[in-house]
Amino acid sequence: MKILVIDVGGTHVKVRATGHTKKMEVPSGLKMTANKMVAAVRRIVAGWEIDAVTIGYPGSVLHGRIAAEPHNLGHGWMGFNFKKAFDCPVKIINDAAMQALGSYRGGRMLFLGLGTGLGSALIVDGVLEPMELAHLPYKKGRAYEDYVGLAGLKRLGKKRWRRQVNEVVKQLKAALEADYVVLGGGNARLLKKLPPGSQVGDNANAFRGGLRLWSKSRRP
Repeated sequence: MKILVIDVGGTHVKVRATGHTKKMEVPSGLKMTANKMVAAVRRIVAGWEIDAVTIGYPGSVLHGRIAAEPHNLGHGWMGFNFKKAFDCPVKIINDAAMQALGSYRGGRMLFLGLGTGLGSALIVDGVLEPMELAHLPYKKGRAYEDYVGLAGLKRLGKKRWRRQVNEVVKQLKAALEADYVVLGGGNARLLKKLPPGSQVGDNANAFRGGLRLWSKSRRP
């Protein structure tokens, strides 16, 4: 089965497919609508044999459907018919959940994406549960992402931000009884010392997650 995996981001749309080792990408941004994304992707993969598509979407996805318009892209994503646009079966998943699925190696795993906000997902014995922990109250009237997201990094500075990441990882790991925590997102590389029981994930795991979404077994 030839699967095309599309990882939609606020600055770039990254594309990989079964049988093709090279990762392709196109610029995105505030003018990138769903229709423009499809046109750009179809253009760079012209001639490739594609049986199915996975889309990692930077926003809320409910029951395989986009539930809210993105913050850092153009409009027109909710209700867009991707199956018709790509002329093949399409599965849509939150981008953090897709990377989590690709990072999974068994047991109870908590994934936290340290990026613009805070992406999160929990996988228990192969069962994926996307989560929205970012907006839960943390302290001083602020949410988790206000401390460990990009806004927190800018407000606190790297040293204090690292302490907050350590505390948040510790709290959430204990609360959700995770065996281990995978830290993804672009800001994970800023950590000097990883919180106990955690590891930094590879962004390439998003592609693996896009493939696993079509597998009957999601266990490694």
